[in-house]
Amino acid sequence: MAVSFRCRCGGLRGEVDIERAYARATCYCTDCRAFARVLGAEAVLDAAGGTDIVPIVPAALHIRSGLGHLACLSLTEAGLLRWYADCCRMPLANTPRSASVAYAGVLSDALDVAPGALEARLGARGRTVINAKSATSPVKSTPLTLAIGGLRIALGVTRARLRGERDSVFFDAQGQPVREPRVLSKDERAALD
Repeated sequence: MAVSFRCRCGGLRGEVDIERAYARATCYCTDCRAFARVLGAEAVLDAAGGTDIVPIVPAALHIRSGLGHLACLSLTEAGLLRWYADCCRMPLANTPRSASVAYAGVLSDALDVAPGALEARLGARGRTVINAKSATSPVKSTPLTLAIGGLRIALGVTRARLRGERDSVFFDAQGQPVREPRVLSKDERAALD
């Protein structure tokens, strides 16, 4: 089932095959919050500072228009690659630095889906919580849901690797990011905490 993928202003558009999603998780890490803050996009954060993410196989995401708006940053030299639309500074996804890991964490805010569609396919927002200790206010987290979500993601990444699925809008044929990531300085990163 393909759902629309778009930035806030519509300058970048595409689609995601939601059937190829691994899970759904809400991440409360300080890095996800810093990513939203550096872009001035705190609206993607929930009341406790979490970002709702849909981990997918990167080959399931296609950008149909506005690829020139795709931009990348990293909070540190070795950190995740964090992808956004430079036209409206909307966070879109995060990926490992290596194209060999078949993972893209797409922000659910970038998915233009019918009400209840994500819930029907992947469960309710906040069911799987990551980094609950970093939340800005208490959130409910259970080790079982975290383990199940983590297992689903690991299995999906492993299956994609075994199938040889290497296509990604975020990396070129040589496995390099399609955009040079802007790496925040230590001072820039410290100012976001």
